[in-house]
Amino acid sequence: MVDPHVARRAWRRLEPLHGMIYFVPEASQRYAALGLTGKMTGYFASRGAAFGEASAEVVIAAFFNFNPALVRRALPSAWEVTTPAKVLAARMEAAEAALRRGGIDTAGALEETLALARRAAEAAAEHLHGRPLFAAHTSLPWPGEPLRDLFHAQTLLREFRGDGHVAVLTSEGLSPVEALAMHAAGGDVPEIFLRASRGWPEEAWAAAVASLRARGLLAGAADGQAAEDPPSGGDWTAAGLTEEGRRLRAHIEARTDELALPAYAALGEHGCARLAELAQPFGRAVVSAGLLAV
Repeated sequence: MVDPHVARRAWRRLEPLHGMIYFVPEASQRYAALGLTGKMTGYFASRGAAFGEASAEVVIAAFFNFNPALVRRALPSAWEVTTPAKVLAARMEAAEAALRRGGIDTAGALEETLALARRAAEAAAEHLHGRPLFAAHTSLPWPGEPLRDLFHAQTLLREFRGDGHVAVLTSEGLSPVEALAMHAAGGDVPEIFLRASRGWPEEAWAAAVASLRARGLLAGAADGQAAEDPPSGGDWTAAGLTEEGRRLRAHIEARTDELALPAYAALGEHGCARLAELAQPFGRAVVSAGLLAV
């Protein structure tokens, strides 16, 4: 049995290699060349293209935490100007171009890292049930070039983990906005970024905060401040998580780690530790090259 913390480290250290695709100009430029001029249009179309001509409803369900209105502005109208195949090709071209620009192709032991990541991704493909976004990506062919293959492997591992995470959030009765508000209250990502990037208006966020407070998961308003008013600066979650909120968040992360284990169990404890070791210079190179800059 693989320790979930060891498996998580292997995923986390290689994750920047995939995550950068949502920030690099190579992606937005290629999507714009296809007629997808809005940043979020390119995002929804490129990540959802594995489904084919994905409807807004499919993406709303699979992506989980975005305002449905934001998704509906992008889909299905994106498919009136381009095709999923063209978008997928543009995404892969952008990934390779950005990674080569950052020198990621020479940052570490590419072939060994790919061998381990691919083995984990292929093991995950034996566990498709209940993981729609991951399953859609498994239908895509392996590119056949090491750097592209590594990007594809980490994309599969990300979506495998992500589908499991959504399942846990849903089972705990958290709405998309409540999950985001808890994330913001944990202090890892600013509320203003989460609210803006996911398209939620202030009133929806306020309602989610009120719901979390009613469940005892989020601390109450500061002394002398009306519960319906945000703290100074407009940060509804500045008060932070309660002890029960911290326990729930820790449970969600731990359960997500456990649900990701079918991928990493194929590597064993030693293989996961080796992948984490090999992945570290790749992740650091992505960050150092500024490929994750917003």
